[in-house]
Amino acid sequence: MINPARLHSDLSRLGRETDMLMATVESLSADEMTAPSLCEGWTRAHVIAHLASNGRALVRLINWALTGEEQQLYASKEARGQEISDLANLPREELLGMLRESAQYFAEQARRLGGGLAVEEVHLHGKQIPATSIVALRIAEVVVHHHDLGTAWTIEEADPDSVLNAIEAAVRTMRAKGAPGMTLVTEERDEWVIGDGALRVSSDREGLLEWLARGALDNVEASGPLPTLPSW
Repeated sequence: MINPARLHSDLSRLGRETDMLMATVESLSADEMTAPSLCEGWTRAHVIAHLASNGRALVRLINWALTGEEQQLYASKEARGQEISDLANLPREELLGMLRESAQYFAEQARRLGGGLAVEEVHLHGKQIPATSIVALRIAEVVVHHHDLGTAWTIEEADPDSVLNAIEAAVRTMRAKGAPGMTLVTEERDEWVIGDGALRVSSDREGLLEWLARGALDNVEASGPLPTLPSW
């Protein structure tokens, strides 16, 4: 089981990040939601649709952790894409309602993690996710995709531990997708090694996350040329 204090803390932070996300999306007009996002090929509506879909899909990881029975988030990559497209095409109020409902559903289901766990890890796109980090994974999704909306909200407004959750999720992706060898260090004295760790990349947590998630170069320094990273 997850330590009750940790689960309470994670869910509290998730609630805070979700509240900020909802405040942002509710401020967008229908026209503003059709503007491009920082996710290549996606509008803001697609990002919101992804978060609405993801909230329900991640509950399958909770079920896996509790029952030991492997579950896939989606039947296929095509099914995932179709669901996001369908949601993105909903009228504004319906889409926001779907986002709100899925966020509430995930939070409710995540409380079940306070009981016994059948497995210590679940798998997602080739990544091993500790069962105790499923809530942190949802926090990472909310923080990164809130940033992707390209509004006045910035990653600096997220809780520091939420930014840390997002970096850890990004690092898992880099490892799973065979990113070039790097040692990532932050001003906050965090360190992660990917592959042989040959290239040293440094920044504060926010700058490192912006680079790992979307390739922003403004706030990172490196001991050599920065590589093109796998998509996340």
